[in-house]
Amino acid sequence: KAAAFRSADRNEEALQEYFCYLWLVVQTFFSLSLYFFFFSLLALFPDNASSCKTLPTFSGERQVPSQLLDSADFECSLCMRLFYEPVTTPCGHTFCLKCLERCLDHNPNCPLCKENLSEYLATRAYNKTLLMEELLQRYFCDELAERQKVHEEEMKELSNLNQEVPIFVCTMAFPTIPCPLHVFEPRYRLMIRRSMETGTKQFGMCIADELKGFADHGCMLEVRDVKFFPDGRSVVDTIGIACFKVLSHGQRDGYHTAKIEYLEDKKVEGEELTELLKLHDSVYDQALGWFTSLKDDMKNQIISHFGQLPVKDSDPQGNPNGPAWCWWLLAVLPLENKAQLTILAMNALKDRLVAIRRVLIFVTRKRQESANLQCIS
Repeated sequence: KAAAFRSADRNEEALQEYFCYLWLVVQTFFSLSLYFFFFSLLALFPDNASSCKTLPTFSGERQVPSQLLDSADFECSLCMRLFYEPVTTPCGHTFCLKCLERCLDHNPNCPLCKENLSEYLATRAYNKTLLMEELLQRYFCDELAERQKVHEEEMKELSNLNQEVPIFVCTMAFPTIPCPLHVFEPRYRLMIRRSMETGTKQFGMCIADELKGFADHGCMLEVRDVKFFPDGRSVVDTIGIACFKVLSHGQRDGYHTAKIEYLEDKKVEGEELTELLKLHDSVYDQALGWFTSLKDDMKNQIISHFGQLPVKDSDPQGNPNGPAWCWWLLAVLPLENKAQLTILAMNALKDRLVAIRRVLIFVTRKRQESANLQCIS
């Protein structure tokens, strides 16, 4: 490319290309020199050297004077700690896997030389740098064990959903109802990745609140599948599993967190149960009538997104959060988020059924009024 610029008398651009090429050569040479240097240490020192660290080999044991080794030379330039799961970029720079992923969440360029890593990000070829990992295991086994211990403690803390639940502030979600998400913000990329790495595959969903950051009630979501795009964005397939109440608001690494308390419907017995069953059947029939009366295109849109109206439960109190059809109806009814949140926060099935019945009466009346106006016009 530089030769082409020079032949076109574009000397300044040709010079820039030469410098870029020279810089890449220097980087590559430096990286290779560093690796060969450590391997050459094996042959430079005799087996009986004092104050040495032992290197096991197939032919016996070699020793390297410990004063020549410094763990600071094996620190990640991003976290300033010993490399853990080291990966090397195409431009020749090595980082901890987790550190590099967090940087690429914000910018597809190398954190050091700013070379574009879009293709590297697209393939997600974050393979460990085996040579670096082997050097760490051989020469800094104690330091590496301590580093691994710290990492495991961090993962244990992140996976303890009893103490701190990551919160995705976006939309209303309900138990048993699918909630597909398009994740593009760096903080939520990190949050989703951590939920997968820790194995919990769960996080809370709340709507925004101007004063507190997010609402006092929400729904726990469980990740069923994640599909990544080449630029780092992802589509996350989740489903609601439980309602919760927020006890305290917090933050961690840019995203919201909360200490929560799971909600369960209060169970009733005797005459109250008999009345509840009658109310349950009545509201379900009313909901089925409303859905059946919708136009075909509207019904098809709802079914494609939320699925069919769930069947009526024989035991409405069988699920801690009540019948699935209630949540399905709450998700498809034309309600504002604040109204949905009020019903979500209820912990009595009777109250929820009464609220849904009122909404059904309202929307049915509105549609009849609209139809009458069209007939008059």
